[in-house]
Amino acid sequence: MVKDIVHDPIFLAQKSLPAEPCDMQTAQDLLDTLEANREGCVGMAANMIGVLKRIIVFDNEGKIELMFNPEIIKKSESYETEEGCLSLSGVRKTTRYKKIKVQYQNKDFQTRLKTYTGFTAQIIQHELDHCNGILI
Repeated sequence: MVKDIVHDPIFLAQKSLPAEPCDMQTAQDLLDTLEANREGCVGMAANMIGVLKRIIVFDNEGKIELMFNPEIIKKSESYETEEGCLSLSGVRKTTRYKKIKVQYQNKDFQTRLKTYTGFTAQIIQHELDHCNGILI
């Protein structure tokens, strides 16, 4: 189900809790909401739809990916960039990394490791900031 986007910075600044298998409906709502906002959005975290759980969805070169409990375990090649956010107005400067290795759980809650680069890596970093209560 498509959910409303949360714009409250106090809510968005809270850290998200670990996701569990009972959070599958939140994951589906997140996928549906991203799809409904694809024109101006390439990734979302669950807190953006009002749920403080570590779930993100993002566009990986045209394919939507879903992660439960993602963590960056390695990063390299920092750079400065500017980003916007569906939850917040304006554009802000931030530091990102060109290459990241992420440990996460898939839809079956199996642990996976994957390396991402370029714009996809940037999207994941932005969504993980959301999970950690960091406003960009």
